[in-house]
Order: sequence, then C-alpha cells, then structure tokens
Amino acid sequence: MPAAVSAAPPVRIDARVDVRLFLALAAVYVVWGSTYYAMRVAVGGLPPLLMGAMRFTVAGVILLAVARARGAAWPTAKQWLAALPVGALFFIGGNGFVAIAETTLSSSVAAVVCATMPLWTAVIASIAGETPSRREWTGLAVGFAGVVVLVGGAYTGGDPLHLVLLILSPLSWAIGSILARRLPLPEGVGAAGLEMTVGGLALAGVALLRGEPLPLNAPADAWLALLYLTIFGSLVAFTAFAWLLRNTRPAIATSYAYVNPAIAVVVGAVIGGERLGPSTALAAGLIVGAVALVITARKK
Repeated sequence: MPAAVSAAPPVRIDARVDVRLFLALAAVYVVWGSTYYAMRVAVGGLPPLLMGAMRFTVAGVILLAVARARGAAWPTAKQWLAALPVGALFFIGGNGFVAIAETTLSSSVAAVVCATMPLWTAVIASIAGETPSRREWTGLAVGFAGVVVLVGGAYTGGDPLHLVLLILSPLSWAIGSILARRLPLPEGVGAAGLEMTVGGLALAGVALLRGEPLPLNAPADAWLALLYLTIFGSLVAFTAFAWLLRNTRPAIATSYAYVNPAIAVVVGAVIGGERLGPSTALAAGLIVGAVALVITARKK
C-alpha cells in the first residue's frame, strides 16, 4: 500500500439509520397515495367542494396555530391577499376539480392524471424562458402520450366533463406552485396553513354558489374518509414532506410524484375493487416513467 494512502486518517462510517427518514417517506408515499381512494369514498356521501372546504379550513387553522406557537408572526394583510390566488389554484382547481371528477371517475384514473403535475410545471417553466433539456423534452412527450392513452379508454363510464376537470387539475396545481414562489407568503408551516385556510374558505364560497347541500345525512364511511384526509392527508403527510425538504436531497423529497400513482392504483384495486384495465396500466407506466425523467433531469 503506498505511504500516502496508509498515512491518511481513517474514515469513520456512520452505520446508523435515521428511522425518521423511512417514516417520513412512508407518510408521503402511502398516505398521499391512499388519499385518492379516501377522497372517492368521501365524495360518495359528501358534496365534493364542501368536503374539501371542511378538510382544508380545519387543517389550515391548525397549521397556522402551530406556526404561531413556534414563534412565527401572524400573516399580514399583504400575505393574506397574496395567498388568495395560490389558495384558489391549489384547492379549487388542484383539489376541488379532482373531488368533482371522482364522483364519476375511479381513484386510479385520478391519481394517474394528477401525476402529470411535474410535466405541466416543466411546460410552464419553458414558457417563462427556462429551456428544457433533451431529457426533459423526452419526458414531456412520453408523459403526454400516457395522457392520450388514458383518455383513449380508461375513463369509460365517467362524465367527459369530469375528465376535462381532472386534466386541468394538475395544470392548476403547477401554476399555483410557480406563483407561490413569487408572492410574499410566510415561511414553512405558516405558508401551508395560510394557503389551506384561504383555499378552504374559497372552496366554501364556490360550494355555496354551486348550491351544494349541507351533508346532514351523510354515511359514516364518508365522514371517516374526511377525517382521514384531514388528519393524515393534510397534517401528517404535509409535516413529513416539510421534514424531507429540510433534511434530504430534493430528488428524495419529490420522489412521491412518481410513487403515489402506483400506490393509488394498488389501493383502488385491492381495497376499492376498481378494475385496472390495460389502458390504465399502460398510461400509468408511461406517466410515471416520464415524471421520473423530468425530475431527475432537473436535479442534475
């Protein structure tokens, strides 16, 4: 062995594994993947937009209280106004459209279509002047081919208007994501709490305009699904995602984008008895692969 190598100080390898990493990944993978089916159950007995209004208003107020307890300042009037367009895009377009669509479409189809959100983000970024790489263009082409396959046969039996709303949902979420980075919003949990609160109130207003009735006689399983969405989907999983953003590489934190569709398809098939047709399986493979291409290209 050369002297230079033997003289080098020994490298200490820390074999400890942070259990929190696996718990956080399990939360964003499994919980967020299962929320599509939970939402399908919830809208089976609750009005779709009013259901979302209850979920996000409660979760948003709790997160605002947590941020305040940690010493964060109460959002200013300017921040409340800035949260209006972001909350509307996230929770009316991004989540409300999915809730309406799932009144006639399966949770598996909803999850596969919503997986295109990173692809829409790349498209909007290119319009704003960021030139996509060759790998990103390949991912975009493959991903939208998956949408074409899905539209070609997977939504049989659903309302075509609901399919349109479903396709617009990830586009709305992508626009909201880009806008949120450019507006004066609070930091960390406070931003999520403010956006959820504003979005929940906006959903309530649109629900009233649509004439959605109060769910006085909703079945127990719909209320349990709403409780699951509020506690686990909006509070637990978001907290885990925020921890991942602070403590892991971005590629790991955002890997939920191409894991959630697979989880959602399995949950819908095993628990909900949803049929996984060949077009849905092919579309899921194309879209998940495309999202992986785009995300890994951006990280490089």
